[in-house]
Amino acid sequence: MKREEAEQYLYCAMSIGEQLLISGAEVSRVEDTIRRICTAYGAKRVDVFSITSCIITTIYGEDFDFCTQTRRISATSHDLSKLDALNALSRRICLEKPDPALIKEKIEEIQNGPRYSFKTQLLIYALVSASFSMFFGGNARDMIASAIIGVLLKFLELFIKRGSVNNFITALICSTAGGFLSNLSVMIGLGQHADLINIGNIMLLIPGIAFTNSIRDLFSGDIISGLTRFIESITLAMVIALGFTLGNFIL
Repeated sequence: MKREEAEQYLYCAMSIGEQLLISGAEVSRVEDTIRRICTAYGAKRVDVFSITSCIITTIYGEDFDFCTQTRRISATSHDLSKLDALNALSRRICLEKPDPALIKEKIEEIQNGPRYSFKTQLLIYALVSASFSMFFGGNARDMIASAIIGVLLKFLELFIKRGSVNNFITALICSTAGGFLSNLSVMIGLGQHADLINIGNIMLLIPGIAFTNSIRDLFSGDIISGLTRFIESITLAMVIALGFTLGNFIL
């Protein structure tokens, strides 16, 4: 294999690893996927280092010597469907060893694949809010209020994310609005228990997957990634709590 070909295959492996990390995969899965793909194409040694914001890979082969590439990860969005498709693609690559052009085409197909429509997302937000409100003891009025506020928070989140606003500011604004709207719904007689309505809405914002991945990374020995995700999750949870507190003080 020539050096140019090795660079192309490494580029494809890095692209898959990047999309895995963006979609919410744990660091160990990202590193293992890149390592397996590079080994399948003839690399004698593959050294991969990944954290939540960066991937660095160096491969060695007798024909092409050393090749190194780096990817910077600026943002993540958990997408389990995309994660599953990328896992299936990586397995197919290791078995069939297709050309780089075909790999890039498949990656693009996954990136541009079908997503939940906005109406479906609104329905999911409403169901999640109403379900958790009922689970923690809310009545029918609290469920209805929580579902309506969940839909409004989705609209607010979409509006905020049109700008270059980071996750912490988005969570603070949405949680403040959620606390305010829950108290307002009780004042106008739509809901009955503001705290139970708040519980339903706060579950939309809690970084549960990120926190779970941080614990998994720590137990896997990826201390840097685990601590980074853990601190980020705890900080985000504190920001959400602050936002709901501010919303409760407004009314």
